Order: sequence, then C-alpha cells, then structure tokens
Amino acid sequence: METTLILAIVAGIAILLVLILKFKINAYLALLIASIATGIFAGLNPNAIIDTVKEGMGSTLSSVATIVGLGAMFGAILETSGGAKAIANFLIGKFGLKNAPLAMVIAGFLIAIPVFFDVAFIILVPMIYALQRQSGKSLLLYAIPLLAGLAITHAFIPPTPGPIAVADIIGAELGWVILIGFLVGIPTAICSGLLFGKYIAKRIFVAAPDQMQEQTNEKLPNIYLILTIIGIPIVLILLRTTLTSGILGTLDERINQVILLIGHPFSALIIANLLAWYFLGIRLGYTKKELFTITQKSLMPAGTIILLTGAGGVFKQTLINTGAGEMLASSLHNLGFPILLFAFIAAAIVRIIQGSSTVSMITAAGLVSPLLASVAYSPVQMACLVIAIASGASIFSHVNDSGFWLVGQYLGITEKESFKSWTMMTTILAITGMITVSILFIIL
Repeated sequence: METTLILAIVAGIAILLVLILKFKINAYLALLIASIATGIFAGLNPNAIIDTVKEGMGSTLSSVATIVGLGAMFGAILETSGGAKAIANFLIGKFGLKNAPLAMVIAGFLIAIPVFFDVAFIILVPMIYALQRQSGKSLLLYAIPLLAGLAITHAFIPPTPGPIAVADIIGAELGWVILIGFLVGIPTAICSGLLFGKYIAKRIFVAAPDQMQEQTNEKLPNIYLILTIIGIPIVLILLRTTLTSGILGTLDERINQVILLIGHPFSALIIANLLAWYFLGIRLGYTKKELFTITQKSLMPAGTIILLTGAGGVFKQTLINTGAGEMLASSLHNLGFPILLFAFIAAAIVRIIQGSSTVSMITAAGLVSPLLASVAYSPVQMACLVIAIASGASIFSHVNDSGFWLVGQYLGITEKESFKSWTMMTTILAITGMITVSILFIIL
C-alpha cells in the first residue's frame, strides 16, 4: 500500500512538470490533471475523485478568491494614482543619494504589499535609471536592493497572492504570517539587497539606457496618505490576530466583535479599497467610470491566480483523501526529517525545475498540508512554515522564470550578467530567509 501511494505522489508530480515544461499546458489545467492522475494511481474510484476536486477547489477558494480580488483592485488604484512613485520619491528625498540603495529596499518592501512584483518594478525602473545617471555608479547598486525588497514582500507578506494561497492551504493565520514575514524579511533584505547589491555593483558596471527618461512633472499623491492607506489593512489584521491570541487580554464583548469583524482580511481590504477609491481616485480627479475600468482590468490577472490556487487546493485534497499525505507524514517522522526543511526543499525543487514561484508555493503547500494533521504546531510555527515554503519558491530564478527575462530586459544586461546578479540575489534571498525562519521556528 505504501509503495502504491509513494508511486502515486511521484507520478502526480512528474505529470505536473511534464505537462508544464514539455507540453506548455497552463498550470491550472496541469494541476487538475495531475491531481486526478494521482487519485487514479492511488486507487480512488471516479466518484471519489470528482468529490475530491469539488472539495479541494471549494475549500481553498472560499477565502482566497475574496482576498486576492480585493488586493488586486487596491493595488491597481495605488499604481494608477502614482502612489508607488510617491513612496520611492519620498524615501530618496529622506535618505539622499548616498543611502539610495537603502531607500530602494524600503520602497520595494512597501510597494509590493499592494502592487504585483512585475508591475511595481516597471513603475520604478525610471527612478533607478535616474539614480544611476546622477551617481555614475552601476545600475545594479540600486536595482538589486529594489528587486530584493519587491521579491521579499511578494513572497513573504500578505495580501500578496503567494503567501495567502499557502496560508489557506496549510491553515495558517494571516496575521502571524505578516508578522513572521516582516521579521524574516528584514535580515533577508539586508543580505540579498544591500550587501549583495553593493558587492555585485563593484564587479558588473551597468549604465542606464539613454532612450528611457523618467517623468518629473507628474503630480503625485501625498506620501503620508499613501502610507496610511497601505498600513490600515495591515494594522487591522494584526489587531485581530493579537485579540485572538489573547495578547490584548479581556476586552468588552462589543469591542471584541468589532475587532473580529474589521480585522478579518475580507473587511480590512474592503476598507482599504474604499479609502483608495475615494482619496486616491475621486479626490485626485478620477471619474467613477475611470475607477471602474481600473479595478475591472485588475481582476483579469487576479482571476488566473485564483484559479491556480484553487487547483493547488485540489492537489492538496487529493493527497489527503488518498491517504498519501498521512503516509508521507509518517515516513518523514520516522526518519526524523524536519518538516520546515521538507517544505523548503519541496518548493525549491519545483521552482528550479519549472520556474513559477506561485506554482512552486502551491505545490509545496499541497505536499505539506497533509503532514500537519497528526502534529499540533503553534500559530507562529504555522506561519514559519508559510515563509519556509515562500523562501524555497524564491530560489535560483533562471531562464524558465519570466522574472529572469523581465529584469534582464529592463536593466539591459546579458543572460550571463543576469545569472550573476538577479539569479544570485534570489538564491541568497531564499537561503537567508530559510535560515532566519528556522531560528524563529525553534525559539518562538
């Protein structure tokens, strides 16, 4: 029986990778096919397989779809209003040219909370061009810190889709994921962004392209308003987490109910959307029709992420319903293999083979989730597992990752230089993140 289940898991993952890599099948469809194939190999009957698909899809999307959709609309309004550029301009003004790399790390860290990685990078590329021309130093001195900040937040901190999907699949609380993500993100940003950025900039000189000039005459929204609107949903979610963990002690029941409602990610992001709609939309002169178009377009890429996450939930449920997850958990326990390391390695292997960090996170979460049924981990440790998966899914971005080509194109560097800079940065990010979260997993 155990041999059959092991072969079912191996066959399912192999089918997933072959469909994506060789036949270029969309990851959503590939995950569904791999899940059904795993169920067949493990001996589930047809009705059980269909019920598993329904159960996995429904249980996962019940929360993820709402959060990802709200997050996408919020980010679109922030992007269109110029909020991302306002943050970067403010930080550079405060830190000065000498400390501009630090400003870029912080800017990337903040901006990627509501805005997708690739969009945020494209928005801020003219700014690092300007810094390079002004300083005469390598473009990588500013690009690597910016990319590190963006990549860390994109992988570690909700409401970005990756950590939301993983947290939902394995059952971690978003508030704790945010806290652990921030704690792990700080040393990770220092190592992969500031220290490595300074190192590689001395070895590879890259000049900013002459043909792309930054815009300097656009009116940007107030920075303090931007930071407030971004911070409100995070503070509300964290407030709810502190209440449910007992840190706040005993409060009036009516206050408890209010915090539980507005601190839920659904409510917190609805509030953030309404604030952004009014202060970054209506107050800045956007019409209601324009805002409708902006938010409508933002849901198209969100739809892909939502469906992909749902398919990942199906894969997880297949492992649970076939008993393969329980068998894998027992085997790892008997070997004394740390679950945190397994989570990291599983995500890293899928990431290196097929490229997509999102697919890697979802696949690894599906493998890890069944292992948690027999062990009681604390909310903090569950959050650490999310970050371990996110770290593994960030490692060694190379030619099968669209980010590799995006970065190379906008920085004007060769593939070899991309490997030495961008690929190395993502690897340092992943390893530093894993080491840091392992320490937190042990001591917290």
